[in-house]
Amino acid sequence: MTTPQIIRGSAAQLLLLLLAGGCIDGYRPVVIVHGILDGPKQFQTLRQYITKAHPGTEVPVISLYNDMKSFLPLWKQVRDFSKAIESISQNAPDGIHLLCFSQGGLICRALLFTTPRHNVHNFISLSSPQAGQYGDTTYLRWLFPQCLKKTVYKICYSRFGQSLSICQYWNDPHHRSLYLQRNNFLTKLDGERSHADMTAWRENFLRIKKLVLIGGPDDGVITPWESSRFGFYDSNENVVEMRNQEFYKSDVFGLKTLDARGDVRTCIQSGVKHVQWHSNHTVFKSCIEKWLT
Repeated sequence: MTTPQIIRGSAAQLLLLLLAGGCIDGYRPVVIVHGILDGPKQFQTLRQYITKAHPGTEVPVISLYNDMKSFLPLWKQVRDFSKAIESISQNAPDGIHLLCFSQGGLICRALLFTTPRHNVHNFISLSSPQAGQYGDTTYLRWLFPQCLKKTVYKICYSRFGQSLSICQYWNDPHHRSLYLQRNNFLTKLDGERSHADMTAWRENFLRIKKLVLIGGPDDGVITPWESSRFGFYDSNENVVEMRNQEFYKSDVFGLKTLDARGDVRTCIQSGVKHVQWHSNHTVFKSCIEKWLT
């Protein structure tokens, strides 16, 4: 159900609107999906930014797979997040926005692919490893303390590794063939592993109005940081930007089509650490607020 928008202006203007029988629609609900080792409590500041800028907006932060449970397999998470978001969408005839942080951005992309007739208006991907992850970060050292990024593939590209969420988007550019053979999540999202639903997934994804990609060079976790806008390393660890990626050029899941429509927007912010994206007011004002109408 939509809620009335608070009208700023003189009492006379408000009276004229009422006399004219004017009706102002409410803002679309903004559904937030958290990242790895996160939960709803980390997003209260962002929620407050949204409700202050757009009073009356519903801002559900989905409480699923919080904290340590965020390491559970991603396809299981996608299924359950989809169910939770479906119940919100059914009560939002004008659609919803998805605002998804870090690992949550991959979960959201997967649920958009796999949900026919969804009513997601804008998909805002907030510092998410959309093209994969390859870096020695605090999360990686905590999970695999005896491993460096050069050896993590031995775990991640095993049957056990593919039961851990972080391994399902671990994209080692030096072991490309193993990645394509063993990865059971990101390779499917990017159309690098063929499956029967590729056409349907593409059609579902293209239902969105805008794809907003937010990230920055001082993130410190998403590696390379350009993965937040679909860039990634080649075998020499040089970053290949989005438009030169094979999945873009072949338009396998609709990214090139979205871009050609003018519906891919990027926002780069320097000086923002990974855990600060959802509490940084400048990021909200510069990168997020305009897409929540």
